[in-house]
Amino acid sequence: MRIIGHIQTEPSARTFSAYLYVQGIKNQIEAEKDGTWALWVHAEDELEKANQLLKTFLSSPNDPRYQHVAKQAREQAEREQTQEASAAKRFFNRGQIFRSFAAYGIGPLTTALIAFTVVVWLISVFGMDKPALVTFLNALLISEDGRSRSLPEASHGQLWRVVTPIFIHDSRMFLHILFNMLWLKDLGSMIEARQNSLQLGLLVLVISAASNMAQYFMSGPAFFGMSGVVYGLLGYIWMKGKFDPASGFFLHPSTVAMMLIWFAICFSGILPVANTVHAVGLGVGVAWGYLSAVRPLSGRR
Repeated sequence: MRIIGHIQTEPSARTFSAYLYVQGIKNQIEAEKDGTWALWVHAEDELEKANQLLKTFLSSPNDPRYQHVAKQAREQAEREQTQEASAAKRFFNRGQIFRSFAAYGIGPLTTALIAFTVVVWLISVFGMDKPALVTFLNALLISEDGRSRSLPEASHGQLWRVVTPIFIHDSRMFLHILFNMLWLKDLGSMIEARQNSLQLGLLVLVISAASNMAQYFMSGPAFFGMSGVVYGLLGYIWMKGKFDPASGFFLHPSTVAMMLIWFAICFSGILPVANTVHAVGLGVGVAWGYLSAVRPLSGRR
């Protein structure tokens, strides 16, 4: 910030400061000890233009062009404040959006989901020599019958099985659980902060049940992981932010692009993943997010 000159009276200084502001030149004025007013310009690359405008103003301060600049500057400032407030609803930082929970700044249900998933993974790594723990892990599979496609255990009351495969992760692939938990932490906490834990719980239940059953009927019970839920939450937040900006949800386009590129890579067959889970999870999340976004908008009209 540099000074470009002095103006003799406060009214003239404020008039010219407003004029510069309307011209897009950020500035400020300060009273000097000798009674004059110093004019400071913020940006170095605007000094030359500001100097020329100051010379013109000093040569003809009563020019009609300066008569209404105070009102114009006030209106412009109000527009900018409105735009900034609108942008703040779309673009948020982690400190604003994630409610503090314990020492980690994540939502309570998100914390519970991550904690249980990690415990299940640790059991799969260190507890396979204990029959009771193996029985527990098997009870989380959608089915232990590889020949049937009729959900035999769930049909006999073990309804949790249509959801619980999301908590199992390959004990030999640490990156599998790591990336899923990182995404769940961010996406789940975002939903809990902007809405509530009940909404996140409903999303997880519906997305996991729909995607797990689709994968089961497509290829059998040999699948597991949180990826379908992660894709579903991504689709939900993506659509909410896109079609209902006032909701406060937002994902950067590069984040969406990265997830969709990974989605396509998985479908290419390079990696042995449960693609039906990914596709159905994403589809449910996108549909849910879109429908929940357009209904409030139509109501506001």
